[in-house]
Amino acid sequence: MNNKVLSLYDWFLIAGVIVSNVVYSLLTGTMDVLGSMAAITGVLCVVLVAKGSIWNYLFGLVNVSLYAYISYKASLYGDAALNALYYLPMQFIGWWQWRRRGAAMSAAEAGDSGVQVKARRFTWKQRAILFLGCAVAVVAVGFLLKHVGDPQPFKDSTTTVLSIVAQALMALAFMEQWALWIITNIVSVIMWSICVARGEAHAGVMVIMWTFYLLNSLNGFRVWIGLSNSSDSKDR
Repeated sequence: MNNKVLSLYDWFLIAGVIVSNVVYSLLTGTMDVLGSMAAITGVLCVVLVAKGSIWNYLFGLVNVSLYAYISYKASLYGDAALNALYYLPMQFIGWWQWRRRGAAMSAAEAGDSGVQVKARRFTWKQRAILFLGCAVAVVAVGFLLKHVGDPQPFKDSTTTVLSIVAQALMALAFMEQWALWIITNIVSVIMWSICVARGEAHAGVMVIMWTFYLLNSLNGFRVWIGLSNSSDSKDR
């Protein structure tokens, strides 16, 4: 599959998040620079992840830094800690891992092998263990966040736990990351919509960002099924 150029759907996502941020600014009469930068760099990052491009980590570095600050200001401590203490260093680890799994930085460097990372997938037994472990961790972290005063403890724990696991699977190039991203994105849209109702700063732009993340994750799941099918089964 040739992914040297972005597809029409990818351009729709990129243009859509930019236009949505402009429209939101006009409707609210405010210009949320930090929120807009987080949303745009975030969508650029996830679009490139779906394409199997290593350059996603460059935009991811900017996105997670901004999102950590925004989450902290909204009292979403799980998301803030996740981005500052985990996502940020994982951008460097992920870059290194993807280079090891064949992701090239340019078409010239890749030659005929393609620029994409070599994806892989779990067995059904491994998937069952993965989702059971995630469910237990979500409940445990939810009670912890409730204890420290998080206003949305179990939604926050869902996004925190699943994002931690999904980011690790992403760095290791496993297709199952996308199932976790889809769940995370749905819960995040709900969580930030509640923040909009509470009048939290940046919340409206975050709803826009997570909505486009969700649209991209559905496409990413489709693309990575193909990427993992074409990879050597011995890498599983």
